[in-house]
Amino acid sequence: MPIIGIYADYLLPAHRAQIESTVRAHTNEYQIRYFSTAQEMENGISDCEILYGYYPAAVLKRAECLRWFATASAGVDPFLEDAVYAHPDQVLLTNSAGSYGTTISEHMLMVMLMLLRRMPEYTALTQNREWRNIGAVRSIWGSRITIIGMGDIGTNLARRVKALGAAHVCGVRRTKKPSDPAYDQVLTLAELPEAVKDADIVALCLPATKETNGIFSKEIIDGLSPKTFVVNVGRGSAIDQPALIAALNEGRIAGAALDVMTPEPLPIEDPLYDAANVILTPHISGNMSLGHTCDLNVDMFCRNLKRYFTGEPLHHLVDRSVGY
Repeated sequence: MPIIGIYADYLLPAHRAQIESTVRAHTNEYQIRYFSTAQEMENGISDCEILYGYYPAAVLKRAECLRWFATASAGVDPFLEDAVYAHPDQVLLTNSAGSYGTTISEHMLMVMLMLLRRMPEYTALTQNREWRNIGAVRSIWGSRITIIGMGDIGTNLARRVKALGAAHVCGVRRTKKPSDPAYDQVLTLAELPEAVKDADIVALCLPATKETNGIFSKEIIDGLSPKTFVVNVGRGSAIDQPALIAALNEGRIAGAALDVMTPEPLPIEDPLYDAANVILTPHISGNMSLGHTCDLNVDMFCRNLKRYFTGEPLHHLVDRSVGY
């Protein structure tokens, strides 16, 4: 009997019931196996035809019967190389892009407001038992915001900042094509220097691909305005981190909020910890800490299960040669 292996510690009883009812509505030929520990997963992965959840890339080689890997993550960079799989030509890879837009865009909105309202400075003041007004703050209202990466996360952010009165929202993507009405302008990655020029906030929501690696280069950083805040929730590999640290410490940009960096975890001696006016979070803007994200993620998997059983093309299918 073919097996669906599920390694997802965020599942509630309702989520399990949803998965099980989806399977039973289409077939009685599949067994569902829930892995509760890493050891259990490693021991039981070998005969699974379908895998869903968060799996380390290093164990996938053991999945000799794997035909579809439905990762619960939006980013898939650890799963792109053929060497990850026992039989790479037989494996379909899907991601869960579309389930993280709400939680990550809200995280981005939070850190944007913290930077604009000078919260890192006020936190430092109160930690020193000081009580004073440090002056002018800024607003999303009337600002120019550039969003690099116009997928689910970037577009959710664009809608939110537009609703708060952003004057101009520029989206940046690989090619120009019709976009959400929240964007006032769409430019290509080749036009990145123009897109970030004079921006109040530059937000990066990029996947890790060969094309995006190092795209926020020293040259791009050196061309930013001193008023610009940089926010990154995509991958740390997109940014020239030493150049960003230098720009922060020399006051050539206004500040940064980074949920992703290089490497992760960030070593305790890394100079990024001491950079000027930076908010660091340990890659937590997404994950499964918000119940709504879990619901969307499971629902996405169940809808794809239906398609798998009926022989329809899967949604969110990743082209491993491109990276998304």
